[in-house]
Amino acid sequence: MVKKDFHGRGKVAIVRTTPKTVVDDYARLLELAEYQQVLPPEHRTLLKINISWQTWYPACSTTPWQLEGVIRPLQQAGYELLGVHNDTVVVDTGDGERNNKQRYVTDKYGVPCTYIYKPEAQWVRYEPQTPFLVLDDVYPEGVYIPEILIGNNIIQLPTIKTHVFTTITGAMKNAFGGLLGRKRHWTHSVINETVVDLLQIQQEIHPGLLAVMDGTFAGDGPGPRAMHWHEKNVLLASADQVAIDAASATLQGFDALELPFIRIAHELGLGVGNPKEIEFVGDVDAAEERWNFEQEDTFASQGQKLIYHGALKPFENLLLRSPLVPWSYFASNFYHNVYWYPVVGRQRVEAALETPWGQLFAEYGADAGLEGAVLPSVERKTLGQGLAFLGAAGLAAARLAAVVKKSKV
Repeated sequence: MVKKDFHGRGKVAIVRTTPKTVVDDYARLLELAEYQQVLPPEHRTLLKINISWQTWYPACSTTPWQLEGVIRPLQQAGYELLGVHNDTVVVDTGDGERNNKQRYVTDKYGVPCTYIYKPEAQWVRYEPQTPFLVLDDVYPEGVYIPEILIGNNIIQLPTIKTHVFTTITGAMKNAFGGLLGRKRHWTHSVINETVVDLLQIQQEIHPGLLAVMDGTFAGDGPGPRAMHWHEKNVLLASADQVAIDAASATLQGFDALELPFIRIAHELGLGVGNPKEIEFVGDVDAAEERWNFEQEDTFASQGQKLIYHGALKPFENLLLRSPLVPWSYFASNFYHNVYWYPVVGRQRVEAALETPWGQLFAEYGADAGLEGAVLPSVERKTLGQGLAFLGAAGLAAARLAAVVKKSKV
């Protein structure tokens, strides 16, 4: 193991917070994480904003106070900032940045954003300095990354939550959408090794890396979307993505070194994944909390795991790398936006809006007419697609039955 040496290795800043003080608490958090030593000020600093759902849901996506809390002190220190958004096959980024009030914050502070999925974005083939674990096998034609990321600092802006594939998701996983294109789902069967490869890329292309993690709301269950939310009132920051993910995992009640992506990164020397070796600064007593979170699956993720690791593994290429692939996007959209949110999630969101953090979210953007939260009903587009699919399937079945009946005559 050759240890990657960098300022802030093995150190995690942790701060308790409240809705009334959160933006100022982020400034304190950044100072504790020594951000000006971590992020060379002569380089532009990218803000990798997370949108896990175009609908606001507690603990799901980068919060507006997290974004504001990072932007304000960095601008005051003279940093040039650029927001970075990726898209996914199941989330509309434009709706997401509006509904999560991220666009309100970036507009308020005059921070431009780049959308790396748009045609004008340049993607270039990346040749790693150290051999990949899996990416060259997944993408034998080459690994392509957004050119805008190369040579700039980056701040990852995740939340504290569980994940159906990696148990927890945080700083390392937040690079998944930014560094890989729309075929990123090809890596899900080797997702742990993939996020380690992505950390290696980050350490090679960015002069400075920082992760700032929001735990005002935290989520457990079948993350990153269909979660149970909890008010936890903590903020984390670190230059060491392995350490901050290990700290988050430990707070949630998981054994950090039992999570493959943390263990592999630790063993490769890319950061500190052993919680016993992490130095906490700030409100260090908060690091002793254990929340007893549980990672769960949804009906949709159970089906995906059958493809990646189970009985349907022989059909992975057919189902996920062929013209049939849109079925999986549709299935996820249908489950989350037609069934889960209207039936289960909406009530949870309404309850969250009654909490102090929910009230803070509702108040964000009131000066721009954005008071409250968008609470969508059944997504009509996806419902229409589902009905059309069922109609087509029924027609095909009827025709097949007619053919079979005719052949027996």
